[in-house]
Amino acid sequence: MAKQSLRKPTIAVTPEQYKPLAQQFTPKPTIVKNVVRAFAVGGIICAIGQVIINLYVTFGLARIEASTAATATMIFIGAFLTGLGIYDEIGKFGGAGSIVPVTGFANSIVSPAMEYKREGYVLGVGAKLFTVAGPVLVYGVATSIVIGIAYFLLH
Repeated sequence: MAKQSLRKPTIAVTPEQYKPLAQQFTPKPTIVKNVVRAFAVGGIICAIGQVIINLYVTFGLARIEASTAATATMIFIGAFLTGLGIYDEIGKFGGAGSIVPVTGFANSIVSPAMEYKREGYVLGVGAKLFTVAGPVLVYGVATSIVIGIAYFLLH
């Protein structure tokens, strides 16, 4: 590249002048709006889960079995909505409110699989399925084993 001469800036701004100028163009924080949205979305997801539990109890399941079945149902719904691209929109609106419930876990498993499905079922979906959720599963299982052994030894 040939030697270029750059022209000097025509506006000289001191650090004291730059700070208010930068604050003028910095977006305002939306913490309250984000908290309200997360609370609403998380609450709606949990309310749907409670409705599903109540339906299973109405159909004759005991409360504990109904809770287990509802958890599996919510995981299925979260994975299904992720596959349709709907859960991503819920996540954009609700932020952490869509991540904290069990449906967010289903989303974290299905999203990488959906992203890499064009590479095939083995090298794409199979290899990338647990990229996000894998460490959570590994450390969750390992912790439960350690706690189980400690419980066994103490009782």
